[in-house]
Amino acid sequence: MTSPRQSSFAEMPQSLFDADEVVEPAGASKQLSYLHDHRKRLRARFMEGGAQAMPDYELLELVLFRAIPRQDVKPLARRLMETFGDFNRVLSAPSDRLASVQGVGSAVILELKIVEAAAHRLARARVMRKHVISSWDAVLDYCHTTMAHRETEQFRILFLDRKNVLIADEEQARGTVDHVPVYPREVVKRALELNASALILVHNHPSGDPTPSEADISMTAQINAAAQALGLTLHDHLIIGKSQELSFRSAGHL
Repeated sequence: MTSPRQSSFAEMPQSLFDADEVVEPAGASKQLSYLHDHRKRLRARFMEGGAQAMPDYELLELVLFRAIPRQDVKPLARRLMETFGDFNRVLSAPSDRLASVQGVGSAVILELKIVEAAAHRLARARVMRKHVISSWDAVLDYCHTTMAHRETEQFRILFLDRKNVLIADEEQARGTVDHVPVYPREVVKRALELNASALILVHNHPSGDPTPSEADISMTAQINAAAQALGLTLHDHLIIGKSQELSFRSAGHL
């Protein structure tokens, strides 16, 4: 991780609602009063209507309040949205990319990564130790939450027991914007180590298009052959795009 560069924002870790409120000292400017009222309005709207009551940049402001307690964070929220595209991509952006945005320092990166980790953990809790077939929608939601907005390819494996209960979810490899190295022998070796009986392969396409490449199809066939030789079942290979996924089994590739 590259070191966040210095910015004009004074960053301090603060608690979520009370301790980070703008405190208006005697003779404070109208700007401080505006900030106090603006934050109060945003928080009230969130508590009354939830996330759906506000656009992405305002939800991002709420996160930034903790990291930058006494300055207007609206310009930074908009700058992050313009740089990365949407709220999800801001959260999942690599730390070094975040640090390159004017006004982002270590406290901002920390807050964003805490929110990202919380989202991943919530989604993961809905699928771990659950029967995959009966929890298929939750599995897809988890895959989209953790992978759809990444800027580089990631290859994950979901390991299942004999009853198709998800017993492990592991990242096998990371790659570039259009390639991730995968070794079939390592995939099946790890399945045997975990005493798994079946697998689901998952990787993302940062381009947003989940259409499989010839390399994707060839790699999946190799893993399927290696799995069958050892009595393992490859249930599916999912490619996660930005807003949709592709199932190899449904598409006739398995």
